[in-house]
Amino acid sequence: MRNYTGNTSESMYEINRGRVVRTLEFIQDVIVICLCIGLFSFMVLQVRDMFLSLLPPLDFNAVTADILFLLILVELFRLLIIYLQEHRVSIGVAVEVSIVSALREVIVKGVLETSWSQVLATCAFLLVLGVLLILRVWLPPTFDGIDPEQAITKRYKNRVKSELVEANGQLGNRD
Repeated sequence: MRNYTGNTSESMYEINRGRVVRTLEFIQDVIVICLCIGLFSFMVLQVRDMFLSLLPPLDFNAVTADILFLLILVELFRLLIIYLQEHRVSIGVAVEVSIVSALREVIVKGVLETSWSQVLATCAFLLVLGVLLILRVWLPPTFDGIDPEQAITKRYKNRVKSELVEANGQLGNRD
C-alpha cells in the first residue's frame, strides 16, 4: 500500500499517466476511425470502377481482380472495426486477408505465366497461413486459457479503484 500525503509527485505522476494513456488511446481511436472512413470511401470508388469494368468489352481478368481486391478491402475494414471494438488486432482476420491477397496475385498474374519458384513460394506461404488459421481456431488465447491483456487490464483497474478508495478515505478523515 502506498502512503498518500497531500499532492506528492508520485500520485500526480500516476494520475497524469492515466490521463496520458486515455488521451493516446482516444487519439489512436480517432486515427482508426479516419482510416475506416477513408477505406470505406475507397471501397465505394472501387465498386464504381468494378461496375464500369463490366461494360463491354468485358475483360475477365480485370473483373476478377476488382472483385478480389474489393474482398480484400472488406476484410481490412472488418479488421479495423474489430480493432475499434476490442482494441486488438484479430489474428484470424489478418491471416484471412493475407490468404485472399496471395490468391488474388496468383489469379491475376496466372499460374502459367509465373515462374515455378514463385508458385512454390506462394504455395508454402499459403500452407503456413492455413496451418496458422487452423491452429488459431483450436488453441485458446494463451496456453493456460487466460488472456494476459484482460488480466493486466483487470489488475490495473483494481489498483486504480483501491487507490481512489484510499485517497477518498484520507480526504474523509481530514473533515
